Amino acid sequence: MEPDFRRSMQWLHTWTGVVLGSILFAVFWMGTLSVFDREIDLWMKPETRLPLTSHPLSFDSVRASLNDAIASKAIFWNAVMPDDRQPYIETHYRAGKKMVSQVINPDTGQILPQTGTLGATGFFFPFHYTLELQFMHLGEWLVGLASVAMLVLCMTGVIIHRKIFAEFFTFRPQKRPGRLLLDLHNLTGVLGLPFHIILTFSGLLILGSTFFPAGIEAVYKNPRDYFYDANGLSFFPVKPGKPGAPVVSLDMAAAQASALWGKADPHMVLVVNPGQTTGRIAFFHSTEKQVTSDRDVIAFDATTGQLVSHAPLPGPALKTQRFLSGLHLIQFHHWGLRWLYFISGSGSCVLIATGFLFWMEARQKKQSASPGFRLVKGITLGSVAGIIISTLAFFIINRILPADAQYYGLTRSALEVRGFYLVWLITFLQGGLWPKRAWMLQVSAISVLALCAVLLNWLTTSDHLLHTLSHRYLWPVAGMDSMLLFTSFMAFFAARRLSRRARNEIHSKPLVAV
Repeated sequence: MEPDFRRSMQWLHTWTGVVLGSILFAVFWMGTLSVFDREIDLWMKPETRLPLTSHPLSFDSVRASLNDAIASKAIFWNAVMPDDRQPYIETHYRAGKKMVSQVINPDTGQILPQTGTLGATGFFFPFHYTLELQFMHLGEWLVGLASVAMLVLCMTGVIIHRKIFAEFFTFRPQKRPGRLLLDLHNLTGVLGLPFHIILTFSGLLILGSTFFPAGIEAVYKNPRDYFYDANGLSFFPVKPGKPGAPVVSLDMAAAQASALWGKADPHMVLVVNPGQTTGRIAFFHSTEKQVTSDRDVIAFDATTGQLVSHAPLPGPALKTQRFLSGLHLIQFHHWGLRWLYFISGSGSCVLIATGFLFWMEARQKKQSASPGFRLVKGITLGSVAGIIISTLAFFIINRILPADAQYYGLTRSALEVRGFYLVWLITFLQGGLWPKRAWMLQVSAISVLALCAVLLNWLTTSDHLLHTLSHRYLWPVAGMDSMLLFTSFMAFFAARRLSRRARNEIHSKPLVAV
C-alpha cells in the first residue's frame, strides 16, 4: 500500500480489478444478455416463434398435461401463461428425479416439438449468478466476492478521479490507445455509476441467504421455511396424501383468485401433490406491470376448491427486499427500461474491459516479457474476447445441430454447453500460447462468427431480417439478428484498427544493419 491515501486507493482499485475482473466481466456479460433472455430463446427455439394470441386463455386448456403429471405421480405441476415476451404456454412437472417440460401452442393446444436447448433462460441466466459451479455453492460465493469487489472498485474509482465530472465530458478517440482507453473507462464508469452500485448491491441481497445463513438458521429450523415465507408460499410444506383425489376446475379456482386480486388475471398456476388428498392449487399474480417482485400468491385446496391461504401483506423489510429483487431481475415489461438496462450492462462490460486493457497498455513496454504480464494478458483475452466468441459459438452450434443430436450419451443441450466451454478454453490457450496479434485474431473471429450466426438463422429457418421486421411477433428475432450484425460491424472496425496499429509498430522499429 502507498503512504498517500489517494495512491493507496489507486493501488486497491488496480489490483482488485486485475484479480477479480475476469469473474466480473463474465457476470456482467451474462447478466446483460439475460435482460433479453426470452427474446434470445425465441431466436434459439424456432418452433416457439408464434403470433401473440388475442383471445382469453383457459387454464383448463392444458388439463391434459396435468393429467399426465397425475398419472406419473408427480410431486408438482405448473403452467405459465403467454405474455408479450412469451407467446406460448409452458408446463413442467417433476416425477421422481425426471423433469418433463412441454411447450403448447395457445391457439391450437398442440404440443410443439422442442429444439432441445437450454437457451438463454436455461444457461445464460443461471450462469450469471452461479458460474455453473454448483459444488458447495462455489459459483455463488465467487460471484458474491466479485460483487463486493465491484462495490470497492466503484468507491475507489470515485476517490481516484478528483475531476470526475470533467472527465465525464472528456472523450478523445483520436488520441493514443492508452488515453482512449482511459477516457472510455472514465466515461462508462461515471455514466453508469448508479447502475453499477444498485445492481451489484441488489444482486448481493438476492444471494444473501447463501452468504449469511446464520441469521436464517436462528429463526427457522428448516431453511426451506425461510424460502416459503420470503416468496409468499405460506401453504408449504405440503405432506403427501392418498392418491386418487380429483382436481377441481383450474378456471373456477382462477376466477376466485382473480376476484381477490381485483379482476387481475393469474400468470402462473402451481399444483402441489396433484391427484392426492393433500393437493394444493396456487395462483401467482403477474409482475409485468410492477417493479416489486411480489407474486401475491393465493392457494386453494385442490380437491374442494376452498381457499387455503392468501399471502399476507409484506412488512417494510420484506417489501424493500422484494423491490430491490425486482429492480435486479427486471421482470416488469417496460421496453424502454429494458433497453436502458441492456445499454447500461453493456457499458459495465466496456468499463471492465477497458480497465484491463489500460492496465496492460501502461505496462506493455516495461513488462511485456515478464511471466506475470503474459499471464494477465492471456486471462484478459479469454475473459473479454473469449467469452464473446464462445457465446457466438453457442448460437452457431444451436443452429447447426439437428434436433435429435446425441453424442456419447450427451443430449443436444449438453452438446451446446460443452461446445461453449470448449471454444472458451481454446481462446484462453490461444491468448496464453500465441499472444502475438491475439487480440486482432479474436476480434476478427467475433466479427465473422456474429455474421455467420445471422446467416445460419436465415438458412435454417427462412426468417431473414426483412421478413422478421415485417411481422410484429417476429420482432424479437429481428432484434437478435440486428444486434449480431451490429456486433459484427463494430468488431470488424476494431480488428481493422488493431491491424493498422500492428503494421505501424512494425514499420516504426529501427532497421538493424547486418
